[in-house]
Amino acid sequence: MHRIGIGYDVHRLCKGRKLILGGVNIPSSRGLSGHSDADVLLHAVCDALLGACAQKDIGEHFPDSHSAYKNISSIKLLKKVDSVLKKLKYSIGNIDTVIVAEHPRLGPFKAKMCRKIAKALGASCGRVNVKATTAEGTGPVGRGEVISAYAVALIERSKK
Repeated sequence: MHRIGIGYDVHRLCKGRKLILGGVNIPSSRGLSGHSDADVLLHAVCDALLGACAQKDIGEHFPDSHSAYKNISSIKLLKKVDSVLKKLKYSIGNIDTVIVAEHPRLGPFKAKMCRKIAKALGASCGRVNVKATTAEGTGPVGRGEVISAYAVALIERSKK
């Protein structure tokens, strides 16, 4: 049986934080504000995977009211989500993502993001895709106030 989930996340940009996207530290004068490392890409992936297996959302699994998740690497959260999938006997079919950011340019980092996500999920790189686009100067993304990300995940019941 195949199941599909969608995820979305957005965080404000701020000074004094590292910019982490897809588990990769991106050189930037500003990072994303949030309780964890605020990695919008991985948060969207987590929500897509959790949604695909009907297991609520990232906020319910890792609430920002819990000190254990303060500044936590979202790669660790993704690995915990992968454990949920494995417990339910699901495997990754594929994950497709898009980051929406005006700056910095993300092209040079997309392949590394794919590798990091695939490794965290124990999947092949061919099952993960990371795209990046801009908002063409419109809205909060276009004004450089926020970065957002979308993810779609296809999972399938493991045959094991």
